[in-house]
Amino acid sequence: MEPSEQAVQPPGRSENIRRGIYILPNLITAGSLFAGFYSMVATLNGNYASAAVWIFVAAICDGLDGKVARLTNTTSQFGVEFDSLADLVAFGVTPGLMMYAWALKPFGRLGWLAAFLFVVCGALRLARFNVQVSTVESKRFVGLPIPAAACMVASTVLLFTHFGWPSSYKKLAILVLIYLLAFLMVSSIKFYSFKDPELIKRQPFGFLVLAVVLLIIIAAEPAIMMFVIMLAYVLSGPVGWLVTWPRRRRLEKAIHKGHEEQQHYSGSL
Repeated sequence: MEPSEQAVQPPGRSENIRRGIYILPNLITAGSLFAGFYSMVATLNGNYASAAVWIFVAAICDGLDGKVARLTNTTSQFGVEFDSLADLVAFGVTPGLMMYAWALKPFGRLGWLAAFLFVVCGALRLARFNVQVSTVESKRFVGLPIPAAACMVASTVLLFTHFGWPSSYKKLAILVLIYLLAFLMVSSIKFYSFKDPELIKRQPFGFLVLAVVLLIIIAAEPAIMMFVIMLAYVLSGPVGWLVTWPRRRRLEKAIHKGHEEQQHYSGSL
């Protein structure tokens, strides 16, 4: 999730930290940070599959903290800042280190610079989100969320481990993947946020059946299905951008034509 899940306070409003902080949502955020840190420990020990799993654990905790804060009415600016810092570690530094140790070390300087590119683009993505949170559509994220980028990397590690693919494949694949994810994080391409209130309302019975079948498939082949799901989400943004591009072009032309007509009319007065 993004830092907005803990309700960003209006600019200029400060909190008195001496009055205390809310324990439950910040404890869950700390759990996300712990999972990210333990993933780095697993990476340093060469256990990359475990490191990837702990990134998913961090993502689950990150998705829970904001929801718990809203349900218990314990949102705070402190929680927002803590959540953002935890995201940078768990979904920026952690996957960057894992990618370097797992696949990019043979590239030398180019390898660690590519990993750093992922980290810095994730930081820029978080910073941009924090300043745009009150001005963008809640149903869409502008740019790929950093937790999704980290989970895409983690699912790739699990997929390669599952099939035992040779290291020559993973080196090239991860290098391409890093640049793609880094670009998508800082791009203006929109991604679905899953914050639509309609999702939690009554749905047709078939939706429940479909969800149960999906859970069974994921349980049967978790490495493959998690990769497929994350890849589908990562590609959903660019595909949606391409599909809506003709309509956006027509709209831009119409707006530009309207401005020209308005200026011509104003000049003729």
